[in-house]
Amino acid sequence: MKIKPLKNEEDYERALERLEVIFDAPTDSEEGDEAEILSMMIDNYENEHYPIDAPDPIEAIKIRMKEMNLKQKDLVGVIGGKSRVSEILNKKKRLSVDMIRELEKILHISASVLVTNYQLTK
Repeated sequence: MKIKPLKNEEDYERALERLEVIFDAPTDSEEGDEAEILSMMIDNYENEHYPIDAPDPIEAIKIRMKEMNLKQKDLVGVIGGKSRVSEILNKKKRLSVDMIRELEKILHISASVLVTNYQLTK
């Protein structure tokens, strides 16, 4: 096992190719150890060179709703009436503290994601 830091795109590509070859190696083997180390290095490289911005609160809500197979009507009573839910999901109105608390419980989205500032539409 010869591991080198990932300093550029070529190193990164080579690491991905190697990981693909040894991905299913037993965890208690030399190749398994190599796969674990390569995975961490690749993850670190991707986080540094290909960061992914967190979605705004409303996009986070929509993503979680899709994951949980929920419809807009399923939030009626949780964050308000039918028109209030529509206003929130269409970014016409902001989430209130009470709404954030309820959404955190129902959708299991961290309040720190839900309190992030976002642009309202006009």
